[in-house]
Amino acid sequence: MNGKKFSFLIVTNKEEYYNECVYYIGNLKVPEGYVVECVPVHQASGMASGYNAAMQVTDAKYKIFIQQDVFILNRHFLQDLLTVFESDPRIGMVGMTGIEKLPKDMLLWGAPRVGALYNTQTGKADYEEYSYNIEDGMTDVECVDGLLIATQTDLKWRADLFDGWDLYDAAQSCEFRRKGYRLVVPVQKLPWVFYDRPIVGVWNYNKYRKIFLQEYQKELED
Repeated sequence: MNGKKFSFLIVTNKEEYYNECVYYIGNLKVPEGYVVECVPVHQASGMASGYNAAMQVTDAKYKIFIQQDVFILNRHFLQDLLTVFESDPRIGMVGMTGIEKLPKDMLLWGAPRVGALYNTQTGKADYEEYSYNIEDGMTDVECVDGLLIATQTDLKWRADLFDGWDLYDAAQSCEFRRKGYRLVVPVQKLPWVFYDRPIVGVWNYNKYRKIFLQEYQKELED
């Protein structure tokens, strides 16, 4: 595994979104001695299977699983990730937003979240000056949002159970917690990313919610 490499893994079905996502990645400041790559996955049947496929073609230690409609504004993003990961080897996943306590019914849209996302009310953000310090803090969570998940260790995504587009991120969060890793959301004085979220259907959500409850019931009771 290459400890000096960042890999952005992007499941994509819209070229214009992918190109814009990569444009912002290309503007990031790269820490000295490190390299960056982007790994697109086309025609994936689901997020988990797409990410598993992408993991097979990269040797990067630091993997950023990012949705195609997420644009990284914080130009110090890579160094900021290193600051978080190097603070504790037990940190397995870093997210931009997350949920401190998963609800027992797994209806996640009603659960309080921590973290930050850019919105049009934020105003002008000076990302040239802003950089994360470990003293800024971070919040331990039970689940990180799948819009962007960074890891420094590899675990296979549960494509055997979550073969679509719902709750793959919550499942992976539980898998990391089962292995004893911490999941954290750093405090962001300025939001690190902009999420151009489209209207998302939830037709299959209940199907995967039932699967999640069958597999991870114990985690919800702890």
